[in-house]
Amino acid sequence: MMRQETMLIGGQWVSASDGGTLDSFDPFLQKVWATIPQATEDDVTSAIEASDAAFRGGWRQTPGRDRAVLLNRLADLMDQNADDLARIETTDNGKVIRETRAQVGFASRNYRYFAGLADKLQGETIPLDNGDLFDFTLVEPMGVAVLITAWNSPLTLLANKLAPALAAGNTVVIKPSEHASCSTLAFGRLVEQAGFPPGVVNIVTGDGRIGPALSTHPKIAKISFTGGIVTARKILTAAAERLVPVTTELGGKSPNIIFADADLKAAVIGAVAGIFGASGQTCIAGSRLLVERSVYDEVCAAVLEKVGTIRLGNPLDTATEMGPVANRAQFDRILGVIAAAKAEGAEVAIGGDAAMGEGLENGFFIQPTVIVNAGPDLSVLREEVFGPVLCILPFEDEAEAVRIANATDFGLAAGIWTNDIRRAHRMARAVESGVVWVNTYRASFVGAPFGGTKQSGVGRERAIQTLREYTKVKNVMIDLSEEERDPFAMKL
Repeated sequence: MMRQETMLIGGQWVSASDGGTLDSFDPFLQKVWATIPQATEDDVTSAIEASDAAFRGGWRQTPGRDRAVLLNRLADLMDQNADDLARIETTDNGKVIRETRAQVGFASRNYRYFAGLADKLQGETIPLDNGDLFDFTLVEPMGVAVLITAWNSPLTLLANKLAPALAAGNTVVIKPSEHASCSTLAFGRLVEQAGFPPGVVNIVTGDGRIGPALSTHPKIAKISFTGGIVTARKILTAAAERLVPVTTELGGKSPNIIFADADLKAAVIGAVAGIFGASGQTCIAGSRLLVERSVYDEVCAAVLEKVGTIRLGNPLDTATEMGPVANRAQFDRILGVIAAAKAEGAEVAIGGDAAMGEGLENGFFIQPTVIVNAGPDLSVLREEVFGPVLCILPFEDEAEAVRIANATDFGLAAGIWTNDIRRAHRMARAVESGVVWVNTYRASFVGAPFGGTKQSGVGRERAIQTLREYTKVKNVMIDLSEEERDPFAMKL
C-alpha cells in the first residue's frame, strides 16, 4: 500500500501547513511508493520554536542518567524493529537489504555508546596563580540543533548526529533528504515510544525550498550537515551571518593504495567492496585504486574478474550484491560522468553503461564500471562520481603514491595495503585524510572518530570528541577572599 507520511513537530504528527506533498520513488521499480510532506517555512519555524520550547522547558535540566535511559530504550526499539526499518530504507533508496540491516544495528550501537556518555559531561577545576580565586568550568548543551542528512544512509547518518546531540542535552530539528525520508519518519515513531518529551525531537521533510529557514532562524544554536559541497557552502554562508557553529561531513575522492608486498587477494576484495558496495554511493568510496607498477597488471586482472561476478538485482533479495542507484537524477549524472570520461579518452575495461537484464528492467541500474590506465587529466579522477565507477592508476614508489593520493580537493578516507608496518605508518601520516584504513577498507566502528579534511568537511562524528561539537564550556570564577580590594585593579 502507498505510504502517506506526516511530520513530527512539537509531539504532533502533521501534514504540511499548505497541504503540499512530494512523491518518494522506489528506485528498483521506478514507482511512487510513498508521499511525504513538502514543509513550508512556517512549518520549519514551528519545529524550531517547539524545539526551543522543549529545551528551555526542562530538557536541558534533565539529568544525564535520565537521558541515557531514553537513549538506551530507543536503541532497544531500533533492534526490535530492525527488519522493518531496513526494508523501508532499502525500498526508499535502493541499498541492498544486507547493508541497511547492518546499518540499523550500527545506528543502535551509536545510541548506546552516547547513552554511556550522557552522565559524564563534567567540567573541571582550574588552578590559578591567585589562591583566593576558585575557578571551574561547566559543560552545557548548546540549544536547538538542526540535523540535515543525506539519502544514501539516512538512519546511520542521523545516529551520527542525533545520539551525541541528545546525550549532551540539546533538542533537535531533523531534515532528511527528500529522496529518502521514510525510514527517518518511521524512526520518529520509535522516538515517541521511547518516551522522549514532545518537542525534543522534531522531523520536517521537503526539498531545498526549506533550506534557508533551516539555517537562518535566530533560535538555531548548532547545525550538522551531511551532503554535497554546494549545499554546504550555502549553509555555512547563512550560518556565518549569526556565527552559528556548523559540522559538515561532505564528499570524498578516496585513494585505495595497493603495494606489491600486500596480500593481493585481500587487497582486491577490499578494493572491489570499497567502491561497489552500496553501488558506490558512499562518501568513503575508494574510487581511485592506486597500484604499484610491478603488480599493476595482476591486480587489474583480478579486479576485473571479481567485478564481472557482482550480482545485481532486487535490493530486498539477500543474495543481491549491488542494487540500483537511488534516484533518476543520480542515475543520469553517473552515466553523464562516464560518457564524459569516454570522450576524454578513458579506457573502460568493463561496464560503462546502464545495466540491462532479467529483473533489472525497471530499476536505476548501472553496470559496475572500471577505468584502467587512468591518465592524470581525466576529470573523473577529480570529481566525486558517487556511483559504481572505479579508476585504476599505476605508481612507481611511495613518493608518487602520496602525490597521486593527495592530488584532490577532498580528504575523507584512504586505504593502504602493505605488509610493511613501517611503510604503513609512513603512509598513514603522509596521506591527507581524516580516516585511514590499513589492510582493510570501509570498516566502521562506533568510538572511532569519523570526518574529513580539506573539502571533505569539518568536525568529527561517532566518538567522544563528537560531544564537543554539541556542547559549550562556561567558566566560573569565585573570589573566596574577605579582604577589601581596589575595585579598579585587575585581580591577578
